[in-house]
Amino acid sequence: MDGTQRTSRLAGWHRVGRGARVEALAAWLGLDVDALAPVLASGGIDLAAAEALIENVCGRYALPFAVAPNFRINGEDVLIPMVIEEASVVAAAANAARMVRAGRGFTVDLDPPVMICQVQIFTDSPEDAADRIAEHRDELLDIARAADPMLSDLGGGPVGLETRIIDHEAPEPGERFVVVHLLVDVRDAMGANAVNTMGEAVAPRLEALTRGRRGLRILSNLADRRLVRARFECPAEALALPGFSGEEILEGVLAAARFAELDPYRAATHNKGIMNGVDAVVLATGNDWRAIEAGAHAYAARDGRYRPLSAFNRDAEGQLVGTLEMPMALGVVGGATRVHGVARLALELLGATRVDALARAAAAAGLASNLAALRALGSEGIQRGHMRLHGRSRHLARPRHTDSSTTRHDR
Repeated sequence: MDGTQRTSRLAGWHRVGRGARVEALAAWLGLDVDALAPVLASGGIDLAAAEALIENVCGRYALPFAVAPNFRINGEDVLIPMVIEEASVVAAAANAARMVRAGRGFTVDLDPPVMICQVQIFTDSPEDAADRIAEHRDELLDIARAADPMLSDLGGGPVGLETRIIDHEAPEPGERFVVVHLLVDVRDAMGANAVNTMGEAVAPRLEALTRGRRGLRILSNLADRRLVRARFECPAEALALPGFSGEEILEGVLAAARFAELDPYRAATHNKGIMNGVDAVVLATGNDWRAIEAGAHAYAARDGRYRPLSAFNRDAEGQLVGTLEMPMALGVVGGATRVHGVARLALELLGATRVDALARAAAAAGLASNLAALRALGSEGIQRGHMRLHGRSRHLARPRHTDSSTTRHDR
């Protein structure tokens, strides 16, 4: 694949052998296949690296590393790495991306990478405390900035400070307090360590200003200052399936999406379909998928009722329009990305030297997975295709403790 002409539209990608796919990835990355293949085969982590990541290590746990073709994001062709154990997710996302190419592909924009550190202050007069904190805003930001000067040197650092008063109608002891939100631009990191360090730094001064007592100092995973928004327009005819016209499927997608808007029980499963794609990219790149899940579902319930993260409509030209908005707190530095060979490879595959490229890919994969699920639900039903792919793995099941030396792994 020539660097100026490469395309992510890889027809028949699912039918070629694994060796051919590895060769194609090597060409895309400009690497020698003999250097790439061992990294993929090993899973990207040895036992020494595993012990550097977590405690009480006894071994490694492998999951499939796949690549979804056909994605076009903001006018550029992208191959998307995905790690997941569920059959049909990768195939469905790639197929949806193929359909969306009939429009303009996906367009994705995102907010600056601002994270929130919460500092809890217990005080007899939360209102007076909030006023005192506001008066000393600049001083507090300077304290936070001094706690991580390198982040400021990179163009990030503290960018704002807000206060909230937690005051229940019938407060129990300890239920009335001030929460300070320290807003920090964390650049290309997920940001937990940076903001927690700054929260610890400002807490003593907050105590002195308010004559209060510090409580928790911790990052919030409701990263609602760090949203990503994805969108596509897809011609109705691109949605067609044997026995179903594109218009019939479009109507089915709209009906399924409306169901999710009206019912939180359906919305939960609707959003799970989004997270199939998002989590697979997050996991492939060594990021914290639990943080992404927590933020997504909290954002879905931000007005007190659980709602879908995506919406589907018809535009004036009769095309299906899909949109997604959700928090996306990811990083391309730190964490497992430092030691996990396949995570680093996944970031290289995306060209994600900055976090923006990773966030765009995760959002596009999420919206593609959502479209694929709604298209199936609105036509033949989701179970038929899912179980067809799921059935391929059943013959691979084997009794526990089978000698791996006698078991085939290349099917």
